[in-house]
Amino acid sequence: MAETTVPGALAPLTPAAVSRLQAHLDGPSSEVRQQTRDALCALGLEKADGLDREEYRDQVLLWLRELAGGGAGARSFPPELGGNDDPAGAIASFQTLAHGDLSLLVKVGVQFGLFGGAVHRLGTERHHQAYLPGVASVDLPGCFAMSESGHGSDVRSLRTIARYDEAAQEFVLHTPDDDARKDWIGNAARHGRVAAVFAQLDVAGKARGVHAFVVPLRDEDGELCDGVEIEDCGDKMGLQGVDNGRIRLSAVRVPREALLDRYGTVTDDGRYESSISSPGARFFTMIGALVQGRICIGSAGLAVARNALTIAVRWGERRRQFGTGLDMDTPLMDYLTHQRRLIPPIAESYALQAAFDHLTTQYVEVLAEPGGQKQREVEALAAGLKAVGTWHMTRTLQDARECCGGKGYLAENRFGSLRADSDVFTTFEGDNTVLLQLVAKTMLSDYSSQFEDLDAVGMAKHLTTRSVTRFLSDAGPLGRFTRDDAELRNASWQAGMLRSREERLVDSLARRLRRLVKDEHMDPLRALSHCQDHALKTAVAQIERLAHERLTLSIADVEDAESKQALEHLRDLYALTVMERDRGWWLEHGFMTGDTGKAVQREVNVLCGQLRPSALGLVESFGIPDALLRAPIAVAEQRSGAGTD
Repeated sequence: MAETTVPGALAPLTPAAVSRLQAHLDGPSSEVRQQTRDALCALGLEKADGLDREEYRDQVLLWLRELAGGGAGARSFPPELGGNDDPAGAIASFQTLAHGDLSLLVKVGVQFGLFGGAVHRLGTERHHQAYLPGVASVDLPGCFAMSESGHGSDVRSLRTIARYDEAAQEFVLHTPDDDARKDWIGNAARHGRVAAVFAQLDVAGKARGVHAFVVPLRDEDGELCDGVEIEDCGDKMGLQGVDNGRIRLSAVRVPREALLDRYGTVTDDGRYESSISSPGARFFTMIGALVQGRICIGSAGLAVARNALTIAVRWGERRRQFGTGLDMDTPLMDYLTHQRRLIPPIAESYALQAAFDHLTTQYVEVLAEPGGQKQREVEALAAGLKAVGTWHMTRTLQDARECCGGKGYLAENRFGSLRADSDVFTTFEGDNTVLLQLVAKTMLSDYSSQFEDLDAVGMAKHLTTRSVTRFLSDAGPLGRFTRDDAELRNASWQAGMLRSREERLVDSLARRLRRLVKDEHMDPLRALSHCQDHALKTAVAQIERLAHERLTLSIADVEDAESKQALEHLRDLYALTVMERDRGWWLEHGFMTGDTGKAVQREVNVLCGQLRPSALGLVESFGIPDALLRAPIAVAEQRSGAGTD
């Protein structure tokens, strides 16, 4: 590697520092993550190479059963059912699985997370005893039948009907038309024997909202049950190892006990009862219990991005190109353009992981006490991080592929399969654009509650005072810096800038909506649709502020100087990269001068150069075994740049 000339450059990370950073990223579930890596390596993922679609699907089912044999399926289930009652470990394991085969990842998510999670979180003890052992062992392959052809993930508008027949003590589930057909249901086309079906409950002619039912699809011989029609979704852009199908139910009868009735039940004399009196609160409590899917998909997107970054950085260290004269020993990673495309995404990966770790902790706390304000906050955070995390994934995959040139275009180096298999993550568990609107709505609700006792004049005065105070105290007078730009690397200043943007955006969004509703008499939903661009920017600003905040807090727990210095540089690079790509906003709103914007851009270049010697060590800290990367350009005869003890 050519010697860097950037002043203040970090030394290549020692193996000890790489190990410490991996432990930092792995977090409290490090043992679970290592077990998952070992289990994946033992599967022999190369077995899927060259298989046709049906063979691939069967191979994925075999892998799923092998993982289940090691206890992966029961990790979040109660101990009395062979589990560990460890939802945080289940999320960490799922993220780690994304370093391997993504069809297997989705199959795991459907069987253990979605179907098993619905039974676990929405059912009661009798459902747990009847179904969860078979879910955990994959003796009972299941489906999660929520999305419909005409409504996607708009759960409140689902049109599948579940009418209670009191005389027969049965529910009759029916698909009224093609728009109500269950669509894109994983496990349905080939392997699923039962499904958690979400439908509108009708008891004695009264609508009781969406509930979930366990509905048999196939018998033990694999034959479809009476009234069940299933068709294969066919070839997709990727994830060919997942058997997605469409389900239509024609007056399918299930016993009263098939209702997953933790939040609402029907008694034997035909009365509907619920511990939550408000239909709206009941619906959101039920859906909130299933938010783990969004957390898992978002964190898996980070793992996919890490795959791409590891492959690209390793290749960038090995590949020499465009030397001058006799100097033909210049690695691609020594070029600023290469650093610019790969090192900021590394910083963002570390920051977003800190945010996901925080989200997981909050989610586990909500599981212990569901409902209320905290659950609403967790749902919004899960939505926002899933969106930002999977968009980070798609950007990083493209940049990493380009950084590998023609080698990156070869199928053997896996960028094609990674992109094809992960592309749907941006619409899994809700389209990213729609999810960010949920985040913005939550922010607006929190905003409104702060000012419920203020009149319009009082609110305006408060906003002006708050904005000016933060503008002067956090950004400095008119955002100007001395030439040494020392504040650019001040974590408090960075946090102030990010929070100022978030607060200004939510303030202006609220005022804009208020004008449309109050002055132009527009329906609130229509008004929000007029402000979607503003709402999305506000939501992203919140997630970026939170990621910086959580990375900063996580650094405080790091004791060794080498790891801490690398993380502080990553934090600074993340904050300044966020500012650089949105500096137009800061310039327009007076938080930066033109000179400040230029200083931010220069400092990003400096930080990329200073982190460049550590780049290989930083991606090695992702802890991805070669057997999972499976990219020839990422396997060097002898890797350099990670340093020695």
